[in-house]
Amino acid sequence: MRNGILCLMVLSGALFAGSAALADTVVIHRDDAGVVVPAAPPNTEHKVVVEHHSSDGCDSKTVHKDNGMGDSKTVTKTNCD
Repeated sequence: MRNGILCLMVLSGALFAGSAALADTVVIHRDDAGVVVPAAPPNTEHKVVVEHHSSDGCDSKTVHKDNGMGDSKTVTKTNCD
């Protein structure tokens, strides 16, 4: 009888330890979201080049660029000989 109780205690302890080990395992399943790549905006860059030649020997060139995002830049170069 004593061996039966001892065997029952050992088996119940093994079952408890096994269920505790299973309780520590967590599996999380997630759907793969993938990679989202935004579409490139259409090329809406505008460039205006204006050249001025004067009789006093000074030449100037103005370049104005703007894009569809609202950014703009103007550069002027002057060359006097």
